[in-house]
Order: sequence, then C-alpha cells, then structure tokens
Amino acid sequence: MKRFSLNQATTKHWPLPDLVNGCVEAGVTGVGLWREEVQAYGVERTAALVRDAGLAVTSLCRGGFFQEPGWQDENRRALDEAATLGAPSLVLVSGGLPPGSRDLDAARAHVGRAVGTLVPHAQDVGVQLAIEPLHPMFGSDRCVVSTLKQALDLASPYPSEAVGVVIDTYHLWWDDTVWDQITRAGRENRISCFQAADWVTPLPAGVLLGRGLPGTGCVELRRFREAVDAAGYTGPVEVEVFAENVWSRPGREVLDETIQRYLTHVA
Repeated sequence: MKRFSLNQATTKHWPLPDLVNGCVEAGVTGVGLWREEVQAYGVERTAALVRDAGLAVTSLCRGGFFQEPGWQDENRRALDEAATLGAPSLVLVSGGLPPGSRDLDAARAHVGRAVGTLVPHAQDVGVQLAIEPLHPMFGSDRCVVSTLKQALDLASPYPSEAVGVVIDTYHLWWDDTVWDQITRAGRENRISCFQAADWVTPLPAGVLLGRGLPGTGCVELRRFREAVDAAGYTGPVEVEVFAENVWSRPGREVLDETIQRYLTHVA
C-alpha cells in the first residue's frame, strides 16, 4: 500500500473532495490527477486540497497532442499546473497524424522535436516530461508513439531528469521486446511513471474504455511490476482504468475493490 496510487480516471465521476477523503480513509497516500477535473475544481484549490490531506500527486495527465494548433502554449500551461500541484511528471500523449497526413515517421519525429522545445520550461519548473506509448490501435488519432523503444528513442537526446517515459501495462502488454526496453529505461533512469490496468476482451465499441481493474483481463501485471522494480524503479504504482462498468459504481466501492485487486495481482 505504500506504493499504491489511485489514478483519478478510475473513479472518473467521483467528485474530487470525495476522492481525496476516500483515499485518506482507505490509507491511500497517492493520487494521479487529470487536468480537466483539476481545472474544473481550480488548480490552486486542488493543490491545497491534496496537500492538506497529506496526499502526494503522483502524476498529472495529460499534455502532448503535438499535432494540434497551440500545442506549445498548452503544454507550458500543463507544466505549470503540474508544478503547482507538486506532481513530479506530466504525462504526454503525443497525438496522432496531422490532418491529411499518412507520414507516420514524420509525425513521430515531430513529437521528438516538440518535446525538446518544452525541455527548458520543464527544467525551470522542475517537472519531468513523461512520454507515454499507447497501443498501436491508437496510432492514427491519439498517439504515434506505440512502443517503449520508440518512447525511449525520442527521450534519449534530452537529460533524463527532464524527459522520461510512462510504462502502462494496458498499452504495452502485447510487445515481446518490452522486457528488454524496461531494463533499458531503468538503466537510462527514465521511468517516470508506472501504471497498471488489465486488457479485457471483447473490447467495447469505444476501445478507449477497454481497460479493466487488475485481475479482470489477460495481462501479466505482477511480471510488469517485478520488471520495473528490477530496473530500479521504486516509485508509485498507479491503477488507471477507463471503463463504463467501473465508472457507474460508487467511488468508494471502486476504490476498495481496486486496492484488493492491486494487492492480489500487482503488489
């Protein structure tokens, strides 16, 4: 439980003050936050809420979407918000192909340059940029970075304290090279965040909502946790789930089950 962190997405409809109180009551010490909900409640107000409750913000999601107009200013704002919240990292979902483009290599190269553009500001505010690879099915519209190797290659030109990677079991479980890449990520000191969720089939019509609570799908979750541990990662383990059948339930009920499943299948 010392490493367990509840990602806010798992209890999406749980109001932020209730989430914070529920975590405190359950002995949870870390939360991963999302910008939309934080902005709705107020960044400074959220920072005070979690700080007064004794909770650590383990990550802020999300920045990126580098194919969109205004991405530079938006990501600088996101870095500022992460710093205000005390989040050590800003999770970057790179974005998909630009409109009308089929050039995946060019889009991925643009992500690398965009990250480099943000490095000075990230260093100034003390927040690590965390590149998250997403499953290849999201390559066209959400994330042209699909493997941990691609994420590490994009991060490699920049200092590790400024740019790292996210290891998310839902997105990486299929890749037989991921174990070597986790070792590499540890060697290069680039593991920013570790997120656990299961892959549940059949996928729903909205594939974004196919993430399951630990133990409900086919992912070797403990193998991933042991791999990141062996690579030297000692940070939080966020459980991050997107699923309507989870979101429709009371937040505290979901939190309690999440903790039990984390202890059984991840820890």
